[in-house]
Amino acid sequence: MNFKAIAAVALKRVLPAVVGLVVLLMVIAWLAGAFTKKIPAGQVAAAGEEADSSADDGTYKVQEIKKSYFEEAIGTLKAASRTEISARVLATIDRIAVRAGDTVAEGDVLIELDRKAFEAQLSQAEAALAAADAGVEQARDAYDRAVRLRQSNPGAIADQDLNRMNSELLGARARQTGARQAVEEAKVRLNYTTIKASKPGMIVDRLAEEGDVAQPGVPLLNLYDPISLRLEVPVMENLAAKIRKGDELVVTIDALERDMKAVVDEKVPQAEAASRSFLVKVKLPPSEDLYEGMFGRLKIPAGTRRHLCLDTAAIQRVGQLEFVTVVDPNSGKRQRRFIKTGRYGDATHREVLSGLEAGEVVLLRRER
Repeated sequence: MNFKAIAAVALKRVLPAVVGLVVLLMVIAWLAGAFTKKIPAGQVAAAGEEADSSADDGTYKVQEIKKSYFEEAIGTLKAASRTEISARVLATIDRIAVRAGDTVAEGDVLIELDRKAFEAQLSQAEAALAAADAGVEQARDAYDRAVRLRQSNPGAIADQDLNRMNSELLGARARQTGARQAVEEAKVRLNYTTIKASKPGMIVDRLAEEGDVAQPGVPLLNLYDPISLRLEVPVMENLAAKIRKGDELVVTIDALERDMKAVVDEKVPQAEAASRSFLVKVKLPPSEDLYEGMFGRLKIPAGTRRHLCLDTAAIQRVGQLEFVTVVDPNSGKRQRRFIKTGRYGDATHREVLSGLEAGEVVLLRRER
């Protein structure tokens, strides 16, 4: 095979690959915008935007503001005054007068226990007291007769017999005192069968039912005072160092979408080694909408910082991109510049994080 034949065969094999590569390069160039007309440098008009200033609503000078900022700490509402209601005697529960969520006043009856055994004990103690009273009367009469007889006839009663009668009288009086104390104890135990609220508050847990056996020291109900609710928050030590007892701070209750003023009631003077935080307890104002266990956020002043303030009418958007039109106050030239914004300062002003400097002038274009 001669050279021309070999070249023809090679060309036949290579040519399709070369053509395909050229087509691929042209497609890539087209996707990159190589065949699209470009907007000349310095031209700020976009599609649908007029180049003149007929749509402008004046200008705004970017302001530099120093503003206090806050750090947030998350906590839980807990009651400073919380009481576990339990029985002092072993007895069967006859009636429970409250359920979780009920509000009670001081002295309200909460639980009634079976009284029969304690009433019987009181009856026995009263009978023993009556017997002791009778014994005292008998011993006193005997002693008084002996004293009168001794006075009328000194030799009728020996000193030993008179002393014995006096001892019997003293013993009877001692038994009377013991019987009287037994009656008081029986009355106290009987009173323990009616459990009353020691303070006003709200029942949050009912841990027993009627027919259960109440044991001394075992909780039957949990009661807390809603007025004593506090937000307990673990605060990082660098922020806790700035908090003092009596400081007034702001607490946000997300469930109520409400901010309320609160006062620092207590700061535990010991840091948690694992989290490097202090437990801060903030007293909240009384509210019927607040319940123990709710979530809250404590706003702690953390200092001041500089930020730029921009009128929202100057911000224009293309998709998720934000930009403004910057005007040179000397030449009047306009330049479109992309920016990044932060939080709203109020309804018409917003923080600028990047893209602008203090003192620059931007165009305002309000919606019509």
